[in-house]
Amino acid sequence: MLPRWSRALTHLSIDFSTIYRRSYAAGAPAAADSVHNSLPTKSPVNLDKMFRSKPCSLALPPDSSLRVEDPKYEGLKRIVLKMMLFYSKQSKSIRGANVIYRRVLSQVDKPAIYEVFNLEKTFQTTFSLLVLHMWLCLRRLKAEGKEGVELGQYVYEIYNHDVELRVSKAGVNLLLTKWMKELEKIFYGNIVAYDAALLPEATREELTEVIWRNIFSDDGTSKPDAAALRTVQAMERYVRREVSCLSLTDKEAMFSGNFMFTPLESRSPDPTKR
Repeated sequence: MLPRWSRALTHLSIDFSTIYRRSYAAGAPAAADSVHNSLPTKSPVNLDKMFRSKPCSLALPPDSSLRVEDPKYEGLKRIVLKMMLFYSKQSKSIRGANVIYRRVLSQVDKPAIYEVFNLEKTFQTTFSLLVLHMWLCLRRLKAEGKEGVELGQYVYEIYNHDVELRVSKAGVNLLLTKWMKELEKIFYGNIVAYDAALLPEATREELTEVIWRNIFSDDGTSKPDAAALRTVQAMERYVRREVSCLSLTDKEAMFSGNFMFTPLESRSPDPTKR
């Protein structure tokens, strides 16, 4: 059984809904009587038509302004930087890991993903989406063997530091270590569940149910109700498509962070046309 927010966090002596309100006071307000988001009754987009296109590589084209390249220094400056281990394998991995995590944040911190999937922007929802997109990246990196696993560890360390800052910013200080341990358990529980849902013997409904439990459910139910099913199925298609797209993304793009998740902004409603 996966650790659920409502069960894994209730033994702590902090009102988590208060943390949500502090963390996202400038955004959508958290529900007063729930530790998670509630789904709107109507989607702002046609979910049934979304994420059905053929998967493609997520690598950024060579002329993209979003690409991040290592500076090409020459002469004395290059010699000095080389002496300072700027070009060492570890330094390159750390720089690549930072860019990879920035790609995760570029998808998770923007309003589009919340609008498309009808999610209220709370600490918990953002954390759940961070875990989902971290899993997508770590799964792809793992496919490159030991080198990819090592790079994934750097990405995880950056993610962990970011989550710690988010929790601290939300108002947790005295029990920060305890909170981080709980969030780590949830992270690994979610990762295991996502992996299991993509095994060859898994049914298509298994991934839908895992996404529901990890991201949408606020009452511990294992399956989405009829009102939420279309939204959860749309995210299931999104996840499967991103898995396929990342598998088509070459190693160099992944290791350098020169890729982008499928843009969701164009799928959000244009407020000027309402």
